[in-house]
Amino acid sequence: MPTERPIRTERPIRVVLAEDGVLLREGLTGLLDRFGFTVVAAVGDAQALRDAVAEHRPDLVVTDIRMPPTFTDEGLRAAVEMRRTYPGLAVVALSQFVQQGYATDLLDSRGGRKVGYLLKDRVVDVEDFVASLRHVVDGGTVVDPQVVRQLLRRHRDPVVQLSARERAVLALIAEGQSNAAIARSLSVSEPAVGKHVGNILAKLGLPPTEDTNRRVLAVLAYLRSDSTPATGESGAPPP
Repeated sequence: MPTERPIRTERPIRVVLAEDGVLLREGLTGLLDRFGFTVVAAVGDAQALRDAVAEHRPDLVVTDIRMPPTFTDEGLRAAVEMRRTYPGLAVVALSQFVQQGYATDLLDSRGGRKVGYLLKDRVVDVEDFVASLRHVVDGGTVVDPQVVRQLLRRHRDPVVQLSARERAVLALIAEGQSNAAIARSLSVSEPAVGKHVGNILAKLGLPPTEDTNRRVLAVLAYLRSDSTPATGESGAPPP
């Protein structure tokens, strides 16, 4: 005698979907419906997303990032706001881009629980995508590895904190020049170079150890940096 299938008694996951592309919005709506989600609203801009969440109080928001009117980061900013307003809301950003400014805010919100950031072009398996959404609703975190790499690159590059003059000084330090030689190269006083070096070491968060070692550590940070100019270019601004 065949075994009866267990009856699913859990409440369907209620979703608000925000995507300005009509075809993709309709396709995602049909996909989610097929896998047992209930799309309570499907909208095309950030304000409509806010209004739909306020009206329906969904379990999950799946939102694009770049939407009307400026097509910059409206969806992501709305997601960050809604995470503050509705503590239990699960949010998955689904985009073609890594919008670094608010991406960190989104992933840091509510201790990183019930949040995801996926890239559209890298979703290759529908069932994996659906499983990711369920995982986020259940309290998990799902982030595309490419998003992680870009965010880590941004946060691990302390050289971006330096001014143009400080980067020029650091470039000359990397060439092995002394403070006196750097002063001659940049047509500034040696005490001014010393002040720049102190600022560089402080901004790079280097420990107060023997100065030569700190200069070496600063050079290593410079060589790892995305802002490092091509070989032979100090990047020195005019005096």
